[in-house]
Amino acid sequence: MLPYARMKTTIEIDDDLARRTRQLAAREGKTLRQLLDEALRARVLAPPRPRAPFRLQLPTVRGRRPPAVDVADRDALYDLMERE
Repeated sequence: MLPYARMKTTIEIDDDLARRTRQLAAREGKTLRQLLDEALRARVLAPPRPRAPFRLQLPTVRGRRPPAVDVADRDALYDLMERE
């Protein structure tokens, strides 16, 4: 492993998680520091997961065909609205 600058810090860990982490470190023949370093590096330095490209799906609505009315003709629009 490459030498890295170290920072000493204090963290609070759930008691059960701390116990299991110490047991795992002992089983693997590592120090708690080594195990935590590996775990944090795997999470923090992991390459980002590729995301699926976004695909817009528009709903299809069945209906009837709109009447052929010139929207610029205000009187024709009023006539159409009055009929419905």
